[in-house]
Amino acid sequence: MATSFHFHPERVAYFEAAGWRAYYDRRWFKMLYLIVALCQEQFHIPFPQSLLAAYYTTRASIAWVPVDHDEKKVELYLKQFYRIAARYSKLGFDYGKVAELELLYFDVHRRLVGTAEKSEFLQVLIQLHYAIFGLSEEQVRESAEYRLLAADTVDLITGKKSTDVEGDWAKLEAYLRRCYSLIQEHLDKKEA
Repeated sequence: MATSFHFHPERVAYFEAAGWRAYYDRRWFKMLYLIVALCQEQFHIPFPQSLLAAYYTTRASIAWVPVDHDEKKVELYLKQFYRIAARYSKLGFDYGKVAELELLYFDVHRRLVGTAEKSEFLQVLIQLHYAIFGLSEEQVRESAEYRLLAADTVDLITGKKSTDVEGDWAKLEAYLRRCYSLIQEHLDKKEA
């Protein structure tokens, strides 16, 4: 595990929220551009490797879109992405395990859209944050709760139930900003 890891939560949140919006708008080239920036900011992947990493995660997202998608293909792209992220972030995570958890996140998010009971979703997010950042499950619980709020907000928007779409996109970004701020705070405490 790296002794020091830092990112800017507000920038990570911006690029991720904008990337989600591009994904749901099916604006794949815009999504690719935003994910390149996200890779550079969150995992410190330099260009041109950030372009390759963004390509893999964008391909995973595109492959996931059909309900009858090829799960192995999605997982392969996620593994290729996380292999690069692990290398440059120096976080020391198991890229295969993280890719499996990301695929599980995709699945649980899709299955639980519109349901009130989200404990399974929350647990997957806790495991994902724990696996990537090397913090305890207790330390990442609150960040996972904010990421779940962001996912619920995107579902509200994409489900055409939002009465203030622009306000909800801003709220989603704020949830992600808080999520990543909490992670960075715990990483800083761990280092100290």
